[in-house]
Amino acid sequence: MDCLLHFTDESTLAGQIAAVWGVTALPIDRHRFPDGELRLRLPATLPPRVTLLRSLANPNEKLIELVLAAGTARELGASHLTLVAPYLAYMRQDIAFHPGEAVSQRLVGRLLAGLFDRVITVDPHLHRVATLGEAIACAQPVALSAAPLLGALVASRRPGAMLVGPDEESAQWVAQAAQAHGLAHRVCRKVRTGDRAVQVALPEGPYAGRAVVLLDDMCSTGHTAAQTAAALLAAGAASVDIAVTHALFATGAEATLREAGIGEIWSTDCIPHPSNAVAVAPLLAAALREVAESTET
Repeated sequence: MDCLLHFTDESTLAGQIAAVWGVTALPIDRHRFPDGELRLRLPATLPPRVTLLRSLANPNEKLIELVLAAGTARELGASHLTLVAPYLAYMRQDIAFHPGEAVSQRLVGRLLAGLFDRVITVDPHLHRVATLGEAIACAQPVALSAAPLLGALVASRRPGAMLVGPDEESAQWVAQAAQAHGLAHRVCRKVRTGDRAVQVALPEGPYAGRAVVLLDDMCSTGHTAAQTAAALLAAGAASVDIAVTHALFATGAEATLREAGIGEIWSTDCIPHPSNAVAVAPLLAAALREVAESTET
């Protein structure tokens, strides 16, 4: 029998996954010492196959949690460990842009591959790397996509809307969502000059009178989406909303989106946020069921 380990701040998603999958969700007790170090306590006995749920938004401390939890689970008898990270951090830095820079994708991928037999995530932010297996080379990686689920939401909330990707990296998700639900789509070109400085060029429309929904894997500062929305509204779009897999939303991001004229903000619950409108538990549970069946002896 499988079990699903989780931290208490993700108990809602863990419960949803466990209910759909048909396994028991077990919490990990977490204590912080006065000096900042962590103490974890897992269930005293574990089955051979164990899944750990940890979405890696605000990842730095959570990576230490994974080291402690995975090592302890092995000591308690787990022979096959799966990490479910609905959001997988440190994927954007896939090359060294300047001498001496850490290639965090490769290094974090190596860490995860050493801890887990399989890693399951949703819409990882891969750019110059084509597959998740290239980023996490030694594990058995599974990259799911929430794009069709977001497309279904858009089709129900904005029938006939045009999907627009704010940059070339979004093309894969926009195409998936559009094709799954018969929606028109376009992809913009982006030139980034800093963390919060971008220029967006719209492709040929038509946009006049159209309901447009921006779709991407994540939104962090909101500046790219805001520039795209402003350009679309200037081109005559009737409305602009946004749908993303990962609601990272740095401080001030939502205000930036609203000031640019964006109406609705929708996201999946890969990262808990008030904008969550799409549940990923069925998607993750289906993948976990396949993993369990493939590892049965």
